[in-house]
Amino acid sequence: MNVTIPDDYQDCVRYLHCFEKLARHGVQVFNDSTKNLADLAARLVTADAIVLTRERTAVSAALLDRLPRLRFISQTGSIGPHVDLDACTARGIAVADGRGSGISSSTAELAWALVLASRRHLLAEANRLRDGLWQGHLGRQLKGRRLGIWSYGRIGRQVAAYGKAFGMEVWVWGGPGSTASARADGYAVAPSREAFFIDSDVVSLHLRLVPETRGIITLADLSLMKPTGLLVNTSRAELLAPHALERALRQGRPGFAAVDVYEEEPVLGARHPLLQLPNALCTPHIGFVEQDNYESAYGAAFDNIARYAAGEPVSLLNPEVLQHERQKSLPVYSETRT
Repeated sequence: MNVTIPDDYQDCVRYLHCFEKLARHGVQVFNDSTKNLADLAARLVTADAIVLTRERTAVSAALLDRLPRLRFISQTGSIGPHVDLDACTARGIAVADGRGSGISSSTAELAWALVLASRRHLLAEANRLRDGLWQGHLGRQLKGRRLGIWSYGRIGRQVAAYGKAFGMEVWVWGGPGSTASARADGYAVAPSREAFFIDSDVVSLHLRLVPETRGIITLADLSLMKPTGLLVNTSRAELLAPHALERALRQGRPGFAAVDVYEEEPVLGARHPLLQLPNALCTPHIGFVEQDNYESAYGAAFDNIARYAAGEPVSLLNPEVLQHERQKSLPVYSETRT
């Protein structure tokens, strides 16, 4: 099959050990990103299969109409609203989900790195030293302070454990299932949403982005936080109401934020309002960008392609397309190109 991999920002996919799984296929990799429909269609038009890196590429009905060869989409991680699954099904395009490809700690570790860096002003102090200066900030320790975890799922559970190891008082907010799991693991649950924001020294967000959680955190919520408080978001930018974080930081509540996610990605040319604020530490969505995580996620995605090419597809979200009249055998290529 012709396999296309868009949005490989770091030009790293070709150098993963798991890339050998595509050796029998023709492979084209793009290292930059485009949102333009015509440009994206031109890149993907020869693809029998595409491998999606998380939500970097949106697959709409309009795009699919320009891709007559496409028969298979293999997703790293789980499929979200960036893929129009109904449109894929209607066109006989099978979609394989990559969830369960491994339990990674990469995002939780990045979240904790942001907590530590923010509380001790590591980036600012390192830059001061490079500029010929000495100490310029007074940091704040974590021991004895309160860590608020919104949503106690896989990543939230890991971050809570880090907080406990650092001697923080950890409590949780979220839905009934989330809080029940936290209680079962011995963590406190905040008595109210208001108390969660008022009394947490650090708030770390770990919610999934679904229609019900879009914009769930408002300016009013953030304004309840302490002037010394820190908000950490390694989940999704759209969990916050539009411009709420920027406005809250300008007002000084919370006093600091550390974010790894943005409404429109990639962010190029420093064109994001948070990048202009001295009390925001911003990283370019690197929570899941880690060697072991990539080997696991891409390895699973490439396995799905191999199984599909062999006529034994697995992990399909729309298995009904296998009976679609457009389903047909595809050629196997012996040369890999990049």
